[in-house]
Amino acid sequence: MAGVKPVSISENAFDFCRYSVAVLVWVSFAFRQKEVLVVVFIILLLSAILKVKKAPMIVLYNHTLGRFYPGENVILDEKGIRFAHSVGAAMSGICLILLYSGLSTVGLIILFLLAVLKTSAAFGFCSALKLYTCMNSGTCCRVGKMARRIKHD
Repeated sequence: MAGVKPVSISENAFDFCRYSVAVLVWVSFAFRQKEVLVVVFIILLLSAILKVKKAPMIVLYNHTLGRFYPGENVILDEKGIRFAHSVGAAMSGICLILLYSGLSTVGLIILFLLAVLKTSAAFGFCSALKLYTCMNSGTCCRVGKMARRIKHD
């Protein structure tokens, strides 16, 4: 986990991705819909594999609403976003394993935690992207400072 790889994408597309994934996670939790969580897992997994410029929600926005509301571009760290997508995919995958294996209570607790974390990230608070940045540069949120201490111990 080192280095920064800047990439430019539409800020509107990035916002659309963050907010819509957070909403999908909340829908999955509120209505106990594992299938919606499968969609979230696929979105996050493909986003991690394809990287942010070709992430499914970014492409969807650019080919639909982005034609009318392209917005300004924002520079992001491709490696950091990939890390964040990987963490989200791993957490949603763990939830799915737990939910489908009959450990519904534990799965729902982790799903609730994922929903809170995705919402926090969507609104720009402590996210996996900020955790990645913290681990590489030292500009940390509270959770990141704790993780950084663990990394250096």
